[in-house]
Amino acid sequence: MAQIAVIGSGAASAARAEEVGRLLAERGCVVVCGGLGEVMAAAARGAKEAGGATVGVLPGESVRDANEWIDYAVATGTGHARNLAVVASCEAAIAVGGSWGTLAELAFARVLGRPVVVLEPGWEVAGEGVERAGSPAEAVELALRRAGLD
Repeated sequence: MAQIAVIGSGAASAARAEEVGRLLAERGCVVVCGGLGEVMAAAARGAKEAGGATVGVLPGESVRDANEWIDYAVATGTGHARNLAVVASCEAAIAVGGSWGTLAELAFARVLGRPVVVLEPGWEVAGEGVERAGSPAEAVELALRRAGLD
């Protein structure tokens, strides 16, 4: 089963993240995220409502910090360094909204050779392995294709 990370933050991006999570689950993917709120909770909720599985990689030391839609919580106790674990645990990453932590995840994903899809509007990053998508459906298709999972 393919593991695709949904990275990002911001309540304004929650609806798009939820759709990404739902579409990934419908394609049989496990959704990996940071396990907390906003984009992370929305992606996990979308995946769960579609019958999918979710993994939350948490910055703190307690699995109880995970949002209610996380099936498997990983408490890292590493704070922001957990961003590396999120993208190391995926075959591709989809960025939905976000702030500096998301940018760090984008960079780690590329360092590890993971393809990245930025759902518009999103970070203005470009380069090998970075795609841009205009819709959640396009983001999922690109991520799966770039990861060789289509």
